[in-house]
Amino acid sequence: MNKIYQAVADCRKTFIEMSYTFTQDINEIEETVQELMLYFMQMNPDTLTSIYEKDGTKGIIRYGAVVLRRSYTSTRSPYYYKYKKYYTHIDTSSSNVTYGAKDRNDEPNPKNLYNIPNAEEYIQWQKLELIDKALDDFYWYDRDVFKLYYYEGNTLTGLAKKTGISRNSLFTTIDKVREQLKDLLDE
Repeated sequence: MNKIYQAVADCRKTFIEMSYTFTQDINEIEETVQELMLYFMQMNPDTLTSIYEKDGTKGIIRYGAVVLRRSYTSTRSPYYYKYKKYYTHIDTSSSNVTYGAKDRNDEPNPKNLYNIPNAEEYIQWQKLELIDKALDDFYWYDRDVFKLYYYEGNTLTGLAKKTGISRNSLFTTIDKVREQLKDLLDE
């Protein structure tokens, strides 16, 4: 078995070269090839032995090529779940930011990090503060039901079970408060 594992290790350079067809990022390539090596180490020894005995190093390379392709392209691969899934929501232009673009008077990209100091988030926070202040003037029952629903993330059914108040009564109260807040805050 050590002979087979040594053959797999000797194929590492080939796997790295194969990976350049999918990406040019050396870090991603290194991570993917390392996951491939772990895959070979954790796979059924009988399967690995039969691949090696049938086709030798070429069989390992062909099998590894299939696993590599799946790692780069499939959202169900172990590599995707370990590494790629976390970074899918980060735009490449925002992760490779250069602050010089702002100084060179290039056309600003709204996704660049220097544009992120979240003015929108601050505005949302201000709106939430306005809602809190407006809720202070509401009848205690209406205010508390509204807060239990929105602030604690309860569902109507869950809230009905917790409080013993009918689901329809809770809905009516929450809807009434929501409409009154819209009228008060002009939104």
